[in-house]
Order: sequence, then structure tokens, then C-alpha cells
Amino acid sequence: MQKKTALWVAAGAVAAIGLLAWAFAPRPVDVEVAKVTAGAFEVTIDEDAKTRLTERYVVSAPLAGRLARITLREGDAVAADAVVATLTPVMSPMLDERTTRELGARVEAAQANLQRAATRIERAKVALDQARLELKRSEQLAQQGFVAPTKLDNDRLTVSGATREVESAVAEQHVAGHELQVARAALSAVRQAPGAASATGRAFGVRSPVAGRVLRIVQASEATVALGAPLIEVGDTARLEVVAELLTTDALRAVPGSPVRIERWGGPGTLQGRVRRIEPAAFTKVSALGVEEQRVNVLIDLTSPREQWQALGDGFRVSVRIVTLALPQAVRVPISAVFPKPDGGLAVFVLDGGRARLTAVDIGARNGTQAWVKSGLADGATVIVYPSAAVSDGARVRARAV
Repeated sequence: MQKKTALWVAAGAVAAIGLLAWAFAPRPVDVEVAKVTAGAFEVTIDEDAKTRLTERYVVSAPLAGRLARITLREGDAVAADAVVATLTPVMSPMLDERTTRELGARVEAAQANLQRAATRIERAKVALDQARLELKRSEQLAQQGFVAPTKLDNDRLTVSGATREVESAVAEQHVAGHELQVARAALSAVRQAPGAASATGRAFGVRSPVAGRVLRIVQASEATVALGAPLIEVGDTARLEVVAELLTTDALRAVPGSPVRIERWGGPGTLQGRVRRIEPAAFTKVSALGVEEQRVNVLIDLTSPREQWQALGDGFRVSVRIVTLALPQAVRVPISAVFPKPDGGLAVFVLDGGRARLTAVDIGARNGTQAWVKSGLADGATVIVYPSAAVSDGARVRARAV
């Protein structure tokens, strides 16, 4: 009987020890996991932006006079050299000697502007010839394998930019020519016989310097306007650009030629663009949180066909994604799995046979959701995301069911 009792006591002691061992044994840590994948990887700068006209023209009164009511309205199409406003003479200010001399000086200034525009055309053509020669040399060297493809792309973009500069200079020459015609016409109207204007009531037509659309009517009602008073704004809505105000630290990565995706513009799909220029001067802007930020304007050209974005106008809000790095194939890991090591560098926890293994990784770049792993991980590995303090190297873990 005593032997049987001793066996029961021993069995109970073993059971108690086993129960205590089970109770205090370390439990696997529940963790969230994700797969390491391979695919396209890119880094972008996301920012709100707005559209604006590449060129905007304010048509002003070339002489003082009585303005007839402007019948045009915002959005109306106007042709180049079309009459957009009509002035009738106001005798006293139009016939004095001072006004005559001022209009004569305006004619001389318009002639100087025309000569300056011609000089700029020649300078732009020289720059274009130089860019073409550089591109030709680069193409020859590229065929021999002595020039990187990036250098060839940059030379092509330089040729494209120089061509745009020539077109812009030619357009400025046309505008300067129209301004000279307007100034000469104003001077000839002033030099007529003193009583001719009042007797005939001769009207002077103010013409549009370019073809486009009416953007704003500054002075719609009939009134007496002074010399140089703004009357109407016109511009070509087919020549739009996108302006993004980037932080100066981000703008350093958005080099000219970077591809841009334009989203949330109000229409279907995504528009394509390309960074044309980063303005050299930054400005201070106060954020919504009251923080002073240094920002700079980045100018973006629309490269999608005009038919896709013809509904866009001046000052429309859009969102841009400027691509600063694009890799067609890269090993990607969620950025929530990457953390700094105490001794320096970055690491992740890899799930290996129910245990967490600390693995050092070399991160090349990261975006909002993923990081590019240059070395340390292979495609298909399982990593722990948002690892807690309970996870350590060699610790038992268990993937949490999603």
C-alpha cells in the first residue's frame, strides 16, 4: 500500500513539474510576415502642382483714348493681329508735344526690341548648331562604344531644348514686330492734322499679338483709359506647362529630362510629362503647419498628345510624380521590415523554420512602401514586418494568420 502511494506521489510530482515547465516555457512570438519579391522598382517625388500658360500676353492701350466696350468674353478665340479693342481719340492728351515725343520713343524702343529679338534668334541658332555637332560626335562615339547611353540621351535633350529656344526666339520676333506696328500706328494717328481726328472720329484698333484665347478682360466697360493701361489678357492654351513647387532638397534629384506622371488632373488616365527646367531661385513658403520651407519651381512639359489634355486650362490643379530612379528588375522588400542595427547598417528578420534570423542587408533606395535590396536577400524569402522588441535573432516565431 505504501509502495502504491509512493508511486502516485511520484507521478503527481512529475505531472506538476511538467505542468510548470509547460507554463513557463517560452511561447512563439506572433508576427506579421511578407514575401520578398522581384520586379520593377522606382523612386518618385510626389507633389501637387498647377498648370499655366507657357506664354501670357497682356494687351495694353498703346495710347490714351476712349475705349469702346469690349465684346469679347473669357474663352473666346482670337487670331493673330485681330482687333480686340477699339480706341477713339481724346484730343487734348493725344496732340500735345510731350505725347508725340513719348510715342516716338516707344517706336524707337519697339525697333530696338525687334533688333534684340533678331540677335537672340541668331544666338539660339548658334546654340542649336553647337548642340547638333555635339550630338553628332556623341552618336559616332556611341557606335564605337566610347560614350555612355546617358550622355547620348542628354545630348538629344539638349538639341530638343535648343530647338525650343529657336522657336521661342522666332515667336518673340513676331511679337516685337507687331508691337512696332502698333507703336508706329499710334504715332501716325497723333501726327495727323489737329482737327482731323475730332472731325472724322477715326478709331484705332488694338490688335492681339498672337493667336490664342481670351484669358481675362481687364477693362470690359467703355471708359477713358491712360497710356499703357491693361485691357485684355490672351494666350495660347495649347501651349501649357505644369509648375510644381518642390522642396529644394527634392528638386536636386529632379534633374531636367526626368520622366513625370501627371495624375488627378480631372480626366481619364495618366498624362506623361518631362522636367524641362528647375528655376535657379528658391523662395520661402509657409506650410499648413506653420513651418517655413524653402521651395523652388520645377517646370514640366506635357509630352502626351494634345487630344488627351485639351480640356486643361490655365491654373488647373494636378498631381505629379517625378521619377528620380527607375529599375526594370530589382529585389524588393517592404520598408516596414527594415530597421537599423545597433552596430550600424540595416537588417531584417528572415523567417527560417519557425525562427527569426537576423540578416544584414544593403539597401540601395526606398520609396513610400518598398526598399530596393542590393544584397543580403533573395527573391521569395519571408521577412517579418513591424518586428516588436520580443523578436530577436534565433527567437521562435509564428506567422500570424491574416
